[in-house]
Amino acid sequence: DKRTRARVYLVCMTPETQSDSKLLLFRHTLATLAYRAGKAVGNAPESFAAFDSGEKSRTPAQILAHMGDLFDWALSIAEGKQMWHNSKPLPWNQEVERFFAALKRFDDFLASGDAASAPLEKLFQGPVADALTHTGQLAMLRRMSGVPMKSENYFEAEIGTGRVGVDQASPKQEF
Repeated sequence: DKRTRARVYLVCMTPETQSDSKLLLFRHTLATLAYRAGKAVGNAPESFAAFDSGEKSRTPAQILAHMGDLFDWALSIAEGKQMWHNSKPLPWNQEVERFFAALKRFDDFLASGDAASAPLEKLFQGPVADALTHTGQLAMLRRMSGVPMKSENYFEAEIGTGRVGVDQASPKQEF
């Protein structure tokens, strides 16, 4: 049965194949983030960048700049030379491009084979989880600002490991 095959597969996995599987899942998570972030920032008017939801909150441009900084930081960690930088937000379209470029540089490094000692669990719990949270904030701010994005059945989305740029597959099942 399926459970027995799954147990046999897990028992037979070598440390190398476990590491490869972990890296592929991690990189698929980055592709998922790219897809969802793309929906949250895509087709947003320039005015969305400065939307202010309250005196103690970040604007969408500040959030997106922080997300770009998260992946610059993630890359520095993976390369073994951790460094943080707070970027001033660029104009909206440039900030969108900067975020996806930072995410791509990080994913490219992971795909290069030079990331064998990268602490994937720590990278997930730090910069990646933070970016996922901020993607949700951007989606919520879209609705609050009056320019909501369409909802989607993300299970049906065409998300592929390595596809982390601004160009994403078209939605399959929006509502």
